[in-house]
Amino acid sequence: MAANSMKAAVLRKIRQKLKIETLPIPEPGHGEILIKVVACGVCHSDLHAIDGDWNPLPNLPLIPGHEVAGTVAGVGTGVTGFRVGQRVGVPWMFSACGTCEFCLAGMETICQKGEATGYSKPGGYAEYMVAPAAFVAKLSPRIDMHEMAPILCAGVTTYRGLKRTNTRPGQWVTIVGIGGLGHIAVQYAAAMGMRVAAVDVSEEKLKLAKRLGAEFVADASKDDPAKLIQEKLGGTHGAIVTAVATRAFEQSIRMLRPGGSVSYIGLPGGKADEIRTSISAITNWELSVRGSNVGTRLDLNEAVAFATNGLVKAKIEKLPLRAVNGIFDRMRRGKIVGRVVLDIG
Repeated sequence: MAANSMKAAVLRKIRQKLKIETLPIPEPGHGEILIKVVACGVCHSDLHAIDGDWNPLPNLPLIPGHEVAGTVAGVGTGVTGFRVGQRVGVPWMFSACGTCEFCLAGMETICQKGEATGYSKPGGYAEYMVAPAAFVAKLSPRIDMHEMAPILCAGVTTYRGLKRTNTRPGQWVTIVGIGGLGHIAVQYAAAMGMRVAAVDVSEEKLKLAKRLGAEFVADASKDDPAKLIQEKLGGTHGAIVTAVATRAFEQSIRMLRPGGSVSYIGLPGGKADEIRTSISAITNWELSVRGSNVGTRLDLNEAVAFATNGLVKAKIEKLPLRAVNGIFDRMRRGKIVGRVVLDIG
């Protein structure tokens, strides 16, 4: 391979397999840094992109991946505060305009001019990528790069979702779905002083939730988890849904105690993107249903700090870039516990 080329997993057509290709190494533009990728987590959102589940569709050809940990390999003009060799992380939020009403209000996650790593912009399923320096996280030299990769999406997303439930320390929160996001959410909730209930359809995943700090678990394949949580806990003050089954979103509202709030994080995609719920229950008990979309740069830095301090740790499985299509096959079948991280560097 030539010195100015790199290997990357590329999507050329929706719903087709990724192909490992040799491409030129990108050049960092003004305000950008070139990153030598060490590790990139595989997120369910990547599968949605490949399968064309969302509108608008991703920009093709596409290099997916938005849980990117690597080192600075070069800096563009106008960049300060970064040096070659420094450890950095790239999240889903590639950039935001910084001047609209949402950005000015600290809601840059919903900037209508925002770009998404590995969706509208090339991501981290490659040996190199470029990213705006202003939106890149600085990582500690003492962390494990592969374990940190999932924190840059699964971590920051669940952390922000928990904050948006307004659940306080000492109160109960339910984590619905103990997969790549959910197993990290359990740890954030525990580290934030919340009491954790976990819901899943997998006994193995519920055992993991227990080990990670959940006090109460409900197997939704055997019982009505909402009924169980109401009977045993009186409902929970908050809930976040990281699962992708429509039923999980509907059930989560019934898990809340009066005045409770649920954050929706998981994205079913396609025709399953609608729910049925009780308007009277939401009104009479003053429940709140909120969307929570990835995280701001402040959320990112806070989420990374929890992990750097050892309070949150992703359960990972390292695999090479060439294994990416097999990973997605397993993801479609729900056969992944924790997070798969591509070992690229």
